[in-house]
Amino acid sequence: MTGPIFGELLGTFVLILLGDGVVANVLLNNSKGQNSGWIVITTGWAFAVLFGIVTSVAVGGVAHLNPAITVALAFASGDWSNVVPFIAAQMVGAFLAGVFVYLHYLPHWAGTADPGLKLAVFCTGPAIRNIPSNAVTEIIGTVVLVVAGLAIGSKGLAAGGLPAGFGPFLWGVLVWSIGLSLGGPTGYAINPARDLGPRIAHAILPIPGKGSSDWGYAAVPVVAPIIGAIIGGVIVVGLHII
Repeated sequence: MTGPIFGELLGTFVLILLGDGVVANVLLNNSKGQNSGWIVITTGWAFAVLFGIVTSVAVGGVAHLNPAITVALAFASGDWSNVVPFIAAQMVGAFLAGVFVYLHYLPHWAGTADPGLKLAVFCTGPAIRNIPSNAVTEIIGTVVLVVAGLAIGSKGLAAGGLPAGFGPFLWGVLVWSIGLSLGGPTGYAINPARDLGPRIAHAILPIPGKGSSDWGYAAVPVVAPIIGAIIGGVIVVGLHII
């Protein structure tokens, strides 16, 4: 199977498998990476973005891997035809990745007592719970992702386009930077599929002692990045970045 829709599914699967995987490695008891910290998590997510993009492109995808990017590009171009199928594929890929992370770390769930740590493997949560402030944080992070990310492909940066492979690498560095600088308050979802797909997996999987899936917070990492995407799209168009 190849093509844009399958590319979104497979690329998002790789992104979330490696991204949630590094969180599991750091948080779950008796993992060899336990307690290795925020730098490891942000670095792992950066690499996850790089290889998610590479995998998507390799099978004919366009490597949005994020409903916020899909919406921002649709807003900027005026072409909304791919929004629904791309987002559906992204959500499926993210959900499946959550299932595979569960399977990969299967012996570690029962050995981890804190249900909050188990939930954090699958989805984001705020360091200080303040829904309006948390939403603003996600909006700002997503605006940075959209504007700086789409600037990577701008003619102002490289009139003839970047050499092959530079784009995915720079997207990974961008997400690494966002995580290091802006990720602390909410865990930087900046991607509705990244949060919602694995959160659904957490809700239905037989994880021992998993506790709540925190649906009371779930709207923040889903809705706020879409708002940020639209704002970012306005900025990109207004500044003629693409």
